[in-house]
Amino acid sequence: MTVTAIDTDQLRKVYGEFAAVKGLTLQVSQGEVFGFLGPNGAGKTTFIKMLLGLVKPTSGRGWLLGAPLGDRAVLARVGFLPEHFRFQEWLTAGEFLQLHGELLGLEGKALKMRIDGLLDRVGLTPFRKKQLRTFSKGMLQRVGLAQALLNHPALVFLDEPTSGLDPVGRRLVREIIQELREEGTCVFLNSHLLSEIEITCDRVAFIKHGEVVRVLSLDSLADAHAQVTICATGLTEAILSDMARWGRDIHANGQEVTLFVEKDDAIPEITRYLVEQGVDIYSISRSRQSLEELFIETVGKDGGL
Repeated sequence: MTVTAIDTDQLRKVYGEFAAVKGLTLQVSQGEVFGFLGPNGAGKTTFIKMLLGLVKPTSGRGWLLGAPLGDRAVLARVGFLPEHFRFQEWLTAGEFLQLHGELLGLEGKALKMRIDGLLDRVGLTPFRKKQLRTFSKGMLQRVGLAQALLNHPALVFLDEPTSGLDPVGRRLVREIIQELREEGTCVFLNSHLLSEIEITCDRVAFIKHGEVVRVLSLDSLADAHAQVTICATGLTEAILSDMARWGRDIHANGQEVTLFVEKDDAIPEITRYLVEQGVDIYSISRSRQSLEELFIETVGKDGGL
């Protein structure tokens, strides 16, 4: 039986006459890495704040780890790294984690071992005694991630966790997210770095104007029709018509032809057919729709504003 980490039914938040979240229904399973995508102002941050009990919904219902929103016992099992964090900059990295650990009810040797392990995991052990005011944005991002994991959470919310990181830091975050998945932890990931989402998440939801407009398994994106582009001479209308047996949406523009194929093994079959017809082929390439292209297709180039 699949355990639901996040479950909402028409969750809504209205400020005056403005509906920040119009009626958001969503289910996310335990052990799933879930991407939450949408343009600025779509309601993503407001939705996360409602889930965490930081903002009271105007209407609708929601549950975290099977309990109603705001349940304090459940929130103790949740980790959170906000996008706009403000840490106690006068504390050292070790003191910062010690403070947050104690706020979580952790103490003694167990807390020290957890802090040691997390500082090592995020690559900050050499900076344990350095004040946070001396940290770069990327280092603050890393110590913030360590803070979000202090309580061995069953559910983690990460809001733009790689925005201040270099490629090495982004890879480290991806590795940690993969480890959390393997441990059965649900990771709810909000990011504008769609390339990171594409290689990290199991599923994504697209939100527009405070509503979910599409939920997609990234496996289905990988299995989607591939676009094949052929540069050749000698292509006739009859040949182009015959190519419909292997693909769809065939478009010819001079010496370039594009079509979408369902299976990659159609490509060598098309190649053999064209050669048999006396077509001179200069190049054949294939590509799949990226998550960025799908994002623009779903929410629009202007974000649907």
